[in-house]
Amino acid sequence: MTGPIKTVKERCRKCYACVRNCPVKAIKVKANYAEVIYPRCIGCGKCIAVCTQKAKIIADSSEETRQFLATAKKTVAVLGCSFPAFFHDASPGQLVTGLKRLGFSEVHEGASGVELISDSYMDQVEQSPDQPLISTHCPTIVDLIERHYPQMLKNLMTTVSPMIAIGRFIKAHHGEDVRVIYISSCIAGKFEIAAEQVAGAIDGVLTYKELSQMFRQQKLDLNRLGTTPFDGLEPQKGRLFPITGGPFQVFNVNDDFFHPQFISTEGEENSLEIIRDLAAGRIQARLVDIRFCNGGCIGGPGKNNRLTTFAKRTLIHQYFQSGSITYNTNPAYHNATPTMNLSRTFRNKHKRLDLPGGDSIRKILQQTNKVCEQDELDCGACGYDTCREHAIAVYQGLADIEMCLPYSLQRLEEDRVILAQKYELAKHALSQEFGEVEIVGKDPHTIEVLNLIRQVGPTPTTVLIRGESGTGKELTARAIHQMSQRADKTLVTLNCTTLTDSLLESELFGHKKGAFTGALADKRGLFEAANGGTIFLDEIGDITPKLQAELLRVLDSGEIRPVGGNSSRQVDVRLIAATNKNLEQGVTDGWFREDLFYRLNVFSITMPPLRSRLDSLEALVEQFLRSTSKRVNKTIDSIDRRAIEAMRNYQWPGNIRELQNIIERAAVLTQDNCIHLENLPVVFTELIAKHHDDPDQPSTSFRDSLERQLQLIEKGLLKSYLEQTQGNVSEAARRAQLPRRSMYRLLERHNLSGEDYRSGEK
Repeated sequence: MTGPIKTVKERCRKCYACVRNCPVKAIKVKANYAEVIYPRCIGCGKCIAVCTQKAKIIADSSEETRQFLATAKKTVAVLGCSFPAFFHDASPGQLVTGLKRLGFSEVHEGASGVELISDSYMDQVEQSPDQPLISTHCPTIVDLIERHYPQMLKNLMTTVSPMIAIGRFIKAHHGEDVRVIYISSCIAGKFEIAAEQVAGAIDGVLTYKELSQMFRQQKLDLNRLGTTPFDGLEPQKGRLFPITGGPFQVFNVNDDFFHPQFISTEGEENSLEIIRDLAAGRIQARLVDIRFCNGGCIGGPGKNNRLTTFAKRTLIHQYFQSGSITYNTNPAYHNATPTMNLSRTFRNKHKRLDLPGGDSIRKILQQTNKVCEQDELDCGACGYDTCREHAIAVYQGLADIEMCLPYSLQRLEEDRVILAQKYELAKHALSQEFGEVEIVGKDPHTIEVLNLIRQVGPTPTTVLIRGESGTGKELTARAIHQMSQRADKTLVTLNCTTLTDSLLESELFGHKKGAFTGALADKRGLFEAANGGTIFLDEIGDITPKLQAELLRVLDSGEIRPVGGNSSRQVDVRLIAATNKNLEQGVTDGWFREDLFYRLNVFSITMPPLRSRLDSLEALVEQFLRSTSKRVNKTIDSIDRRAIEAMRNYQWPGNIRELQNIIERAAVLTQDNCIHLENLPVVFTELIAKHHDDPDQPSTSFRDSLERQLQLIEKGLLKSYLEQTQGNVSEAARRAQLPRRSMYRLLERHNLSGEDYRSGEK
């Protein structure tokens, strides 16, 4: 079911202001927004007034009115009784002129509708001296009783509202072909014209705000217009109707101050109180005039202005006392008034919601950590007066558990603690992965690098780190960041060789939704994510000339522009770049921009290869042994001398990264807490053998000679088994009485393969 109050779902932030202020709790809270429940709504407009996000809005009726005006049918405008309080900056005649300019054929005052129903009101009061009657000209009050207090239906006066009366009066004179548009501050009037008992009298309801927008769209300035007289019947006391007590002036009611039989009240709180009192029989009165808005009909939200209720009341008085209102009544209205039906009936629209039992309420309360009565704070933050009312609403599907503020705050605190613990765990894991892997070594090259890091770290200078792959360029970048004044901010790293040109641009600078296929939403780039911190771009020599130009612009201006975006964003990021390429040669050959090279090469650090810093080999091995032991869940505390000797004779093309990987592989293979030469790749064993065969090398000890001979014997035995089984490793393992895995490990150590013996040639 739809209604005149719409919810803009994208704007709703679930602040529960509408829930708190809705007098009948006609708001249902969903996953991402809160919507109006129309079978419960009374059209008071409170949810619209309190919604700071403008998520609750009045359905615009101006377009429908324009369509009426564009047809050949006659369209009549009826100004609600409160119009002088809202269009106080223009005279009534100027307002009529503006309406005629919009295309209305006639303009009437709604106050004349009040005088049409006055006799009916007084007849009912005289005929029901013992039963309190409730006025029915406020649609919100009628809806309130029909939907929420059906026991009071018998007290409603069976007379239509002034709006419906004037609509029927006009159509009685012109026939059903005429269109009647009622203009007032009352949102509930939009609900009223949809009711089956009054349908057809009014074809549309405009608020004063909607009318003002129509004037602006047509560029009509009322103050510059001339005056035009009204067309309908001229009212008298009916003009006092919109203010509190005004209807009694129209009905010529004189009351006894000490024994009031005619009561008038206004405002949400007073309206609800007097209805409850009437239902309980605490009030004895002949007629109760109730208006839901503060100040009566002048308190509606139809047109924004800064006038107080008292100022608006004064404007109504002045309009009533003014003698300058001109009328040029259509002659048709001077004829005898046709017989009109001014009566109406009401029906019970109350829909009872299921009420939970005590156990259900307790379970819901316990879900929000309310175990005992003292836990029920009744803070009202959820929009309900008590925790139990909130629990009932949850049971009925009107509310959700998360609306409870103390519960949500407690959950946030618990989540904060859990996130803090996870952060510490992640920090510890990163520390194991990177933080403890410091730049280790006492060789001259390493000491020089450490000195350069200490010098450039505290400055904002751009740094270019050079060196072969695996020499620790990223580790150096982390060390520079940790020694900088941005150490408490983010360090973002990116390897430029892992992404295509278009994806790399999106990663660095972000993109707007729809910028390319697959860009389903806006995305922040790494430069924006690193704002205030440091960004490390590894292998920067691999980026294309287009990205080189974009990067140069960022370094020069500090601005980024997302892919598909039209505006730039300012960022404050320190850049650290790394490369294993010769950028000078790239400048000469034309594949790297010269201006970008000089912008990057402000401060350069060259990382030495591992073969140039073998004096630090043992310190590096010890460091990797500690970190590898944690990673492979083994206790490995040493490496034998022969393995170290072999490592010293290796050229290390993969540098420190290769060393780390070899240590981890050996740690997996070793059977004890020590890494042996046999656990290293075969190339290291061959290096030892070659080293020992060199005549220039000093003679080896007895132990070394024995080990070498044993290795030769072991290799010969393995060859013999393979020859006997024609390369069948499984059969060879059975004959040697060894596990198959051990046989494969021995073959790998001596660089042997069963494939080489399948033909039987070896």
